[in-house]
Amino acid sequence: MRDKLQSSGDPSKNIQSFTDVKLNLLNCRYWKLELWDCHDMAFPFWRIYWNKNSGGVLRHNFMTYDMSPDKVYVVAPFTSFSTKYVKNHFHKKGIHVAGSQVNKHDNETTVQRSLLHLFIHFKLGIPFDNVFPGIFEIKMTPYLLINLEYLTNRLKTENRKFYATYTLKLQSIVNDILSNIGPELFKTLNVDHRILNVIRHIENYIEGKPTNSDLAAIANMAPNSFSRLFKQKMNMTLHNYIMKRKIAQSCDLFLHTNQSISEVAHNIGFSDRYHFSRVFKMITGSSPAVYKSFKAVLK
Repeated sequence: MRDKLQSSGDPSKNIQSFTDVKLNLLNCRYWKLELWDCHDMAFPFWRIYWNKNSGGVLRHNFMTYDMSPDKVYVVAPFTSFSTKYVKNHFHKKGIHVAGSQVNKHDNETTVQRSLLHLFIHFKLGIPFDNVFPGIFEIKMTPYLLINLEYLTNRLKTENRKFYATYTLKLQSIVNDILSNIGPELFKTLNVDHRILNVIRHIENYIEGKPTNSDLAAIANMAPNSFSRLFKQKMNMTLHNYIMKRKIAQSCDLFLHTNQSISEVAHNIGFSDRYHFSRVFKMITGSSPAVYKSFKAVLK
């Protein structure tokens, strides 16, 4: 008892287990969009969208979401989706975005040809960045509305330096939104410890080319048995998971470094640029060259 009390400050004998969710904010912006023609986007981070006025549309698979101010929309990583602003829509393919930051001099009530659009991009860490692709509608609550209004008003005056209190407030808003989705989202919450050990190994050696036998040995299982377990728990094959994680890492390198396509391909373990480009397009829906060209838009 004394050792436990000294290490955690907890006098209870009941052991508690907490899920380790590592929220990593990538960006948070409040824009007035004149154009939002984006087709078949699929990127390795979470997105939260909230529009203060109507006219925004999301499409995923065969579902169309007419975005309304009384709902918040969450897009899971690697979800292939399209967007448009109905008042100004012409492009049938590619990614086309035009607009500017909403500032303190803008009168939101007089906006006629712009979509008032809040977006937050973030990651949750492994394995929670590998949930099922999809778009989730969150019904607005009075408490959430107060916080979102605070956030958009704050972004009008300060959108570069997120000090501690500001960051904590933003994190609480993201957590509030995610906690309202429901249990159907986090289907990978209780991942088998053998799979988690393999996932950690893949992340630490993303440039490697592990075989099923190599990874099964880490899990202390026979290769065929481990492959079946992995597909059952992660809802994808081990090979597809590794490819997705490599492409996710490549997206980070494109966004945060000036490495060439060939350099990125080499650094994540592809033998040549052409194989990498084929896998990248298969997973994201766009080529590495197109992704790099829209670097400013993605940020």
